[in-house]
Amino acid sequence: MSDDMDDWAAAMAEQAESEADTISGTAASGMDDVQVAELDELTDSSSEITGEERRKLDTILDIPVTISMEVGRSLISIRNLLQLNQGSVVELDRVAGEPLDVLVNGTLIAHGEVVVVNDKFGIRLTDVISQIERIKKLK
Repeated sequence: MSDDMDDWAAAMAEQAESEADTISGTAASGMDDVQVAELDELTDSSSEITGEERRKLDTILDIPVTISMEVGRSLISIRNLLQLNQGSVVELDRVAGEPLDVLVNGTLIAHGEVVVVNDKFGIRLTDVISQIERIKKLK
């Protein structure tokens, strides 16, 4: 991974050098009013978690939630429900091949497709609902 980082660093340095040449060439061609802005390097402040925040996060990380996959739904009368027996077929509101819904505590968080891993069913997430969209649905 160190070599990859060195390659990236070299590419970034080459790009910066190229941009500096372009800017100086522009200034030399009579556009003296162009100024190079000095900008601070951006840092990812979200990774800097204080001890108190870490303690609060650790408190909720072990709370169990129920995750379920929904193939589809159907609305039937109690009469029809009581007539169901082995071999009965219930039509669902989904088309075959349509993604399944992934729900956590009844809230839609993603869509996915069924996979088989070591003779057990699993789900491969194909589309995760953004946090903003999930919050909008709560209102």
